Formats: sequence, structure tokens, C-alpha cells
Amino acid sequence: MREKMLSVMFIVAMVFVLAACGSAQAAEETSAMSLTETDNMEIATEEMEENGTESDTDHSEGNEEALIPESETDDLTQEEDAMKMNVQVGNSTFTATLESNEAVNALIEMMESGSITIRMSDYAGFEKVGALGTSLPASDSQTTTQAGDIVLYSSNQIVIFYGSNSWAYTRLGHIDDLTVWEDALGSGNVEVTFSLFR
Repeated sequence: MREKMLSVMFIVAMVFVLAACGSAQAAEETSAMSLTETDNMEIATEEMEENGTESDTDHSEGNEEALIPESETDDLTQEEDAMKMNVQVGNSTFTATLESNEAVNALIEMMESGSITIRMSDYAGFEKVGALGTSLPASDSQTTTQAGDIVLYSSNQIVIFYGSNSWAYTRLGHIDDLTVWEDALGSGNVEVTFSLFR
């Protein structure tokens, strides 16, 4: 009987020892798993932050490239809306972008009825000048002209420049492409025909 009691107590003690060992091992595994999961979560969070930052940067850069600044859009719209005219000198035809003022509006009205041909004479080695035959509404201001400028002088004369001068003029327009402009004008008198660009 005593031996049976000792055997039972021994078995119970072993069960407790094994149970305690199992609990300790399970706790260690759980702790290890928790650490691993925590590490993985931290790594994942860092990667997401890095990817998120790069993605935001890329997205931002993409937007900067895709968007056209407002000032450039305005410039493009103004270019599209700008009125143009043809300027024929001998066998060469040039296009000119017109200003926006009352004198230009009056000139456009004249050209709508037909082209305007003016005999122009050379003056001072930098301009050609000719009488328009009628007066346009002037808004003269002190101006330093450049090659290709077209201006109104004294309300009734058209002046086109292949050089530069400073005087009070009303700006009418400017030749778009000055290639062969000076050669076409030459050194003497010329006939110049102005017409609407169509």
C-alpha cells in the first residue's frame, strides 16, 4: 500500500514537473513569436513609410511635369489669339504679329477691304517710311525700335525698321521671322504690300 502511494505521488509530481516545463517552453515560444512579429511589423512599417515617401515624391514630380504653369498657358492663349498680317516686299512675303490698339484696329478694317500697297523710301539707313494716305488713331509713346518693328508715325505714315531708332511712335506690329528681312528691303525705295494673314 505504501509503495502504491509512493508511486502515485511520484506520478503526480512528474505530471506537475512536465506541465511546468511545457508552460515555460510555451511561454518562451510565445515571447519569441511576439518579438518576431513585432520586428516584422516594425520592418513593414519602415518599408511602407519609405515607399510612401518615394511614391509621394514621384507623384509630386509627375504632377509638376504634367501641369503647365498658368503664365505659360496665358502666353499660349495670347499667341493663338494674336492677329497677324502679311508684309510683302518684292518677291518676299513675311508675317507680322500685330499689337492690340486702336491704330491696329483701324488698319485691320482697311485691310479687310483689300490689301494696302505703299511706296516706301529709305531714311537714315535704318528704316523705310511711306505715306498711308489716311490718318489712324495714334497713341504715340517714346519708343526704341528694333529691326522688324512696324510703327505709325505722325498718324499717317507707316515705318518699317531694319535698324534701330528712338522716337515717339505708335506700335503696329513686328515681323515674326527676320531671315532675309534686311536683304528684301535693300538700300533704296521699295513697294510694300500689307494684307491680312489668312
